[in-house]
Amino acid sequence: MSDSEYAIESADAGASSTIPMEAGQIKKGGYMMIKGKACKVLSISVSKTGKHGHAKCNFQAVDIFTGKKLEDMVPSSHGTTVPVVTRTEWEIIDIGDEDEVTLMDEAGNQKTDVNLPSVPAEMAQDIRDAWAEGENQVTCSVQAAIGLEQIISFKKESE
Repeated sequence: MSDSEYAIESADAGASSTIPMEAGQIKKGGYMMIKGKACKVLSISVSKTGKHGHAKCNFQAVDIFTGKKLEDMVPSSHGTTVPVVTRTEWEIIDIGDEDEVTLMDEAGNQKTDVNLPSVPAEMAQDIRDAWAEGENQVTCSVQAAIGLEQIISFKKESE
C-alpha cells in the first residue's frame, strides 16, 4: 500500500449542514428547510388529528436569503430537516466594483467570497454609502446556512 492511496482532499469535520427534527418540535422563529431552501418560520398552525391519526403542522416561512414566502404542511410526528444557521460579525475592508466585499474578523482573518446583498434591493447601496470609500468603519453580520453566505445587516461605527 502506497501513501498516494490515502490522499485527503478536504479537511472539514464532515458535519452536515442540516439536522433532522420532528415537525412538531419546530417553533415560531426557528428555522426549517422547505423545498431545499433555508427558511425562518413565521407562523405554525396545527390541525387536529384526522381519521388517519396524524395532526398536521402548516408552516408559513420566509427564505432567509431571498425573503420569499414559502409554505409547507407536514404531519407533526414526521421528521423534517432544520438548517444549521450561523451568524458572524465582520468589518468591511474593501468593496469592489462588482459588489464583492473584503471582510476581516476580530482575529484578523480575511474573507473575500461574499458579495453585497441583493435582497433587500436598497441594502447594497446603503452599505456603500455608509462605508464611503473607506472613510467610515462599517461592521456587518454575515449569516451562513446550507453552504450559502450573505450579509444580513450592517452598522456604521461612530468615531
